[in-house]
Amino acid sequence: MRQPISMEFYEVINTRRSVRSYKPDEIPEEVLNRVLDAARVAPSGSNRQPWKYVLVKNPELRKRVATLSGGQPWIAEAPIVVVACGSDIKYDRGGYMGEMSFLLDSAIGLTHLILAARAEGLGTCWIGLFDNDSIKELLDIPPGWNVTAVTPLGYPKEPNWVMPGKRKTLKEIVAVDEWE
Repeated sequence: MRQPISMEFYEVINTRRSVRSYKPDEIPEEVLNRVLDAARVAPSGSNRQPWKYVLVKNPELRKRVATLSGGQPWIAEAPIVVVACGSDIKYDRGGYMGEMSFLLDSAIGLTHLILAARAEGLGTCWIGLFDNDSIKELLDIPPGWNVTAVTPLGYPKEPNWVMPGKRKTLKEIVAVDEWE
């Protein structure tokens, strides 16, 4: 049984990388459950939790999801491809966001999953290029639900957990009291 990796939070967020090459190694059930539980406890508007994660383990289905995700075959290398889905909760909690607020909620949940995966030594890569309707049909996702993101989930072939490259400064992304 793999022991949980104890990693300092800021190390997790500073060393998370988009992984595009995976070992075929299975993910132990207890590790997978910890990662999924991180998504489960994520915050959402009015605690509605409008998300569901389809874990695609079947190799042929993984290949088809990869094809429907911009034709990126490396996605299917991972032992699991997570298809994050969100449901229109028919609640306009964000004014202009309206029915699309589920995108924000599901993004928060998937971010929790991705950071927990990093803490466990697993790699992910947020995929935003996908054919929603075709993946819904492939995985029998019901009406009222949409794919919000896809990510492979597995152990990186060549871990490269280094600090991020160039990022904007805080001054470039933060304003106080008014737009600067």
